[in-house]
Amino acid sequence: MTPPLFGVTGWKNSGKTTLVERLVTELTARGYRISTMKHAHHAFDIDHEGTDSYRHRAAGAVEVALVSGYRWALMHEIRDDAEPAMEDILRRMDPCDLVVIEGYKRQAHPKIEVRRKGARRDRPLAADDPNIVAIATDHATGDEGVPVFDLDDVAGIADFIVSFTKLPERGNG
Repeated sequence: MTPPLFGVTGWKNSGKTTLVERLVTELTARGYRISTMKHAHHAFDIDHEGTDSYRHRAAGAVEVALVSGYRWALMHEIRDDAEPAMEDILRRMDPCDLVVIEGYKRQAHPKIEVRRKGARRDRPLAADDPNIVAIATDHATGDEGVPVFDLDDVAGIADFIVSFTKLPERGNG
């Protein structure tokens, strides 16, 4: 069974990653088991030329598991296949209380839109996306028709997410 999903979306340089980081810190402090998923619009590599695991992938391995006493990672090479659907990746993740998703602007899961002065673009997304259920911003906005939070009100945003996703109350929240 897929855990509840809650997304953080917005334009480049709007503060999405910072908000995700702060929300994960807040929600885990409350006793929730949180996982995250981030969609990248560019090539990325968590492995670097010269490492053994990089050499395994370069030789043609489809998947390489890198395991230590502190963490493990499973790298899957797409090669000629299509990018997997968000749901396919979610099925591979371990059970948790909530998955916080950064990016995936066009997917149909509930999201909070992050707006910050200085972002690459300033066109609001909420008007065109019925899945945006709240806004976090560092400046005044008009009547949005959804709850609006100060970008620094991480506890309030976390309270909203807990209520919206119907997570059971835990810890000091």
